Amino acid sequence: MTNRIQAVPTTQINNDRAIVTEWRFAPGTETGWHTHGHDYIVVPMTNGMLHLETPDGLKEFELIAGQSYTRGAGVNHNVINASTHEVVFVEIEIR
Repeated sequence: MTNRIQAVPTTQINNDRAIVTEWRFAPGTETGWHTHGHDYIVVPMTNGMLHLETPDGLKEFELIAGQSYTRGAGVNHNVINASTHEVVFVEIEIR
């Protein structure tokens, strides 16, 4: 287990329909292990490479600015910025 600096989340909307959070990752920062309680959509604002620590091992995922993707509730992982620059995305959780 590595102690990394935490990425910076900024909640933009939190109501009965959705939670919208902007995530800013300096190089090497992480979210910390978490399990998603809702289906969610990620909207990358920058390009970048993420490392995903998962129960099944380490995975790489390339972010492409403007190319959104979705995942279901129950995803369990730690997201790490493996890029040499800041990575930013907006996460939209659907209640």
